[in-house]
Amino acid sequence: MNVSHPAQAAAILRKYGIAPKKSLGQNFLVDANVLRNIVRAAELDKEKGVLEIGPGIGALTQHLAEAAGRVVAVEIDRRLLPVLEETLAPYGNVAVIHGDILAMDLPRLFAERFSGLKAASVVANLPYYVTTPILMSLLETDLPLEFIVVMVQKEVAERLAAPPGSKAYGSLSIAVQYRCEAEVAAVVPPTVFIPRPDVDSAVIRLRKLDRPRVKTEDESFMFDVVRAAFAQRRKTLLNNLQARFGKDRKEALLAALAETGIDPGRRGETLSIAEFAALGDALARRLKRGSAG
Repeated sequence: MNVSHPAQAAAILRKYGIAPKKSLGQNFLVDANVLRNIVRAAELDKEKGVLEIGPGIGALTQHLAEAAGRVVAVEIDRRLLPVLEETLAPYGNVAVIHGDILAMDLPRLFAERFSGLKAASVVANLPYYVTTPILMSLLETDLPLEFIVVMVQKEVAERLAAPPGSKAYGSLSIAVQYRCEAEVAAVVPPTVFIPRPDVDSAVIRLRKLDRPRVKTEDESFMFDVVRAAFAQRRKTLLNNLQARFGKDRKEALLAALAETGIDPGRRGETLSIAEFAALGDALARRLKRGSAG
């Protein structure tokens, strides 16, 4: 059964007596054109594998199975397992796993499921309430990923791809763009989902970089500086850094800003990732020197 059509999707849900759970962010995508565009964005072929998170009733999974060599679909809702067993029965290259993606050993999953393939990607219609935790888990685990192509809330997609100086640019933009090339591949209206969400959606395509975009001596500290810089967006960089590191460190903060040529009166959203890396390194050295003294 092809479930990438509203009538067929509604029929399979009725057959199994399933109502989408709002608590799990279940909005099933039922538009074949959108599904094809998602799959196309991932540049799949039969020598590549794909991890799908939250397959739902299997509409996207069916399209992925036709394009990829191997598909692993992780579904948290046990009610949907018999549905997937039916809708994915014709596809011998699909494995469905019941579980929570945030609780899984992802390196082990990739090693066991995608060995022998030339590449692997994540493609999914993500539950919106866990978009950020899932994306950061995928990126911080340093998996051998080629692409992450996911449907997310439009506002989140804009934040992920936002350039410095834009209203949407923030710590999430930097965390993702530090590791990926990010682009909004398509904007998607609520009408292509069952049930319809209250917001517009978008497909974000992240191409994983071979190495982080910039070099930094202490990645963890750099992101500490990033979070501090965006703590209160209306405040200057210096004020936000003082709030995080202490007013007694003002001299060290000013020296680090001067060393990197960054005006202390600028706001966090105007700094590039390279500037944050330089500032993090300069500040870390000065704070360590001060502690040692």
